Amino acid sequence: MDDWFHDRVVDGHQLPLLCFFVALIVAFVFTRINVRLIRARVRWFGNVNVGEMHIHHVVFGVILMLLGGVAGLILAGVSTAWYSFTAAVFGVGAALVLDEFALILHLRDVYWQEEGRTSVDAVFVAIAGTGLLLLGLRPLAWSEANGAVAGAWPAATFLVVNLVFAVVTLLKGKIWSGLLGLFVPPFVYVGAVRLARPGSPWARWFYSEVARRPKPRRMARAVRREERWRRPVIRAKIAVQEFVSGRHDLPSPPRRMQRG
Repeated sequence: MDDWFHDRVVDGHQLPLLCFFVALIVAFVFTRINVRLIRARVRWFGNVNVGEMHIHHVVFGVILMLLGGVAGLILAGVSTAWYSFTAAVFGVGAALVLDEFALILHLRDVYWQEEGRTSVDAVFVAIAGTGLLLLGLRPLAWSEANGAVAGAWPAATFLVVNLVFAVVTLLKGKIWSGLLGLFVPPFVYVGAVRLARPGSPWARWFYSEVARRPKPRRMARAVRREERWRRPVIRAKIAVQEFVSGRHDLPSPPRRMQRG
């Protein structure tokens, strides 16, 4: 284990990324435990208020991201240990910001509402993307070695083609396939040629009644596929989200007790 850590992480210059990854997960878990205990009215750290104004933890996240990011720019060439420390600080800030991503997206406090699940999705995406980077995968299958071996133009063409497939997959409403496909291209190749999800922009532009050339049969197939295959997956996903973040449909306590 020590040899693997030294060869893969330290010698591979992955220590700052690993510190960011660990800090992101630990800070997110701690934050969710904290806010759920506050919601349950268990004596804990409590909310942070200035007078009558509640300070959301996204504020502290932004501050930590700025401190960690700027310090990392300064200390990157000084010491790997200090650079890794700043990456951990940035990871803690990122966890606090992403935990309230839904509030930023909707510009209102939806933390304990159904829309608040978006924050959990954002954290899962960040964790998955960072984990894939730690495993040595690179977005759109690009690496400096590929460019050196294949040549600049073929490598750039391959990069653009993968990006186009990824965009099409995302427009078809297949978010996880599109994001995973940035690192494992076959996901976006399959996602781009399959039917779009019925509520996606692609289905609205090319399948629905408002499309220039509506395709009602294709839309009907997309709806059937959604009900048969996607609904069970979505229910399982919601169960995981509620296990992590708590039920959104429980009665809310008084505002000053809602969360930290």
